[in-house]
Amino acid sequence: MNPACAKPVSARVLDAAIAWQLSLDSGSAQEREAFARWHAADEEHARAWRQLGMLDQRFSVASGPARAALLQSRTTLRRRLRKMGSGLASLVAVVGLTLFVAERYLSLDYWLADQRTATGEQRTLRLADGTVVNLNTHSALDVRFDARQRRIVLQEGEILVETGHNDPRPFIVETREGRLRALGTRFLVKREDQGTRLSVLQSAVAAHPQATDEEQVLREGQQVLMRRDGLGPTLALGPGADAWTRGMLVVDNARLEDLVHELGRYRRGYLGVEPQVADLRITGSFPLHDTDLALAALLPTLPVQVEHITPWWTQLKHHEKSTSPL
Repeated sequence: MNPACAKPVSARVLDAAIAWQLSLDSGSAQEREAFARWHAADEEHARAWRQLGMLDQRFSVASGPARAALLQSRTTLRRRLRKMGSGLASLVAVVGLTLFVAERYLSLDYWLADQRTATGEQRTLRLADGTVVNLNTHSALDVRFDARQRRIVLQEGEILVETGHNDPRPFIVETREGRLRALGTRFLVKREDQGTRLSVLQSAVAAHPQATDEEQVLREGQQVLMRRDGLGPTLALGPGADAWTRGMLVVDNARLEDLVHELGRYRRGYLGVEPQVADLRITGSFPLHDTDLALAALLPTLPVQVEHITPWWTQLKHHEKSTSPL
């Protein structure tokens, strides 16, 4: 396989590729033209489409349910995997899908996690020790409490943790990049493309990257990006870091592309920005449970328009605002 083609793509881009495959099965000429623009807009889009085609080929000899499962929503995919448990053909399909998805697309740990949320969903958990965990959109975690420690493994997404205080066992949040040890506190942990971001809202948290002996204590109002090989610079916590727990996104002088990328975590399909308007700046609060309303809120203040090509494909484009004649 070409190494460039084998490079993993983000879950968000894969979502868009799957959505396009579903749409093009019975799509119109307009949808095919929109797909061509999406495919050409970014090399990662083209790579996701090629990888999706490879997966189709791997399942061309497998049972029908395996092929259909790939094209279902993420929640349905996990349910179908658990149902496909008998017969040689089903076994081959499950093993093939498991290995390929785990290596090329999304973490299988997401589908098999103890607790998870779908795209756009948020949920609050109360653990046995009294700890409260809020799961943000498309998040997944495993709870691994034992006699020595209280451990949460964050597989995907973002959580807010308010630790219970009447338990002497250490409280640990673990990700693929390292371990975060709570020091009686309230904090955010977010999996990002570059690593794990820790944001301390109250008290302190000790961050320990996976591949080093380094440990650093972060205090209230601080944040840091943890990679396997070390910690990034300590930064001040931005405004409204935990606003998502109240259904809002708060930004201060943010790039439009960054704002739209964040809103895209709460909706299915592709949400993008034309390069001409990507660097526009915006300050404000936006609802997360109605992203169409959030996008509409941009229109009075920015020279942009929202283009809906299909229910799965939305883009912000430059728009020259006209002025009324005197």
